[in-house]
Amino acid sequence: MSSNDTIGGRSLKREVLGLLKASDFDKSLNELCRLPGRQVINPLFSFLLHADHTVRWRAVAAMGAVMEHLAHTDIEGARTIMRRLMWSLNDESGGIGWGAPEVMGEAMARHEGLADEYASIITSYADENGNFLEYEALQRGLLWAFIRLSNSRPDLIRPAGTHIIKYLESNDAAVRGLAARAAGLLGLEEAFHALRSLLEDDSEFDTNIDYEPARFRVSDMAKQALSLLAGKDQEGLNSCKRDS
Repeated sequence: MSSNDTIGGRSLKREVLGLLKASDFDKSLNELCRLPGRQVINPLFSFLLHADHTVRWRAVAAMGAVMEHLAHTDIEGARTIMRRLMWSLNDESGGIGWGAPEVMGEAMARHEGLADEYASIITSYADENGNFLEYEALQRGLLWAFIRLSNSRPDLIRPAGTHIIKYLESNDAAVRGLAARAAGLLGLEEAFHALRSLLEDDSEFDTNIDYEPARFRVSDMAKQALSLLAGKDQEGLNSCKRDS
């Protein structure tokens, strides 16, 4: 990166986009974390809106990795980014907050300090008496964040369980499917009957595995969640993947 590059500079933005599109994304993450965190975060924010699904999801992963790296040396810098993500979800921001819940979940999954500090905030976005996100597209991102955290820090995100069941009755297939996955991972026994009702729901939806596009059926997610609740062996999320 040239010393003349500034936040939002075209050269830096091109470099970041190239790394997000690279075939070896693990190597790209390492390269992105070597760039100045407070500088690289701006172009990454812009790529949360990219037309390419893969670029968007890789931007989520990259922002989480950069925030983790930054938090080890500049915790206030990482907090500033978290506050910016939170502001983007605020009605007063004038925006929609695309990708913000996913990035928050990714950063919290990677860094324990950020998780401890912001767990109650991310949970509040599912609370109808809190900072409830009404837009279904944002609910998808929030549930993805809950799934990410359920895999890495289940005790911290468990309080969100009381709010997840309502999403199983959403009109949006992705919301229903992701809620089913989260309910299974968190062991929400009270979701049993709602999950049973989704076993015949063959609606398909798109999300991601390992930051790559993937398609699933709601019924497969419900079946897997019920298996988790029953304590049975299950084949894993990849077994539910549908061909695009």
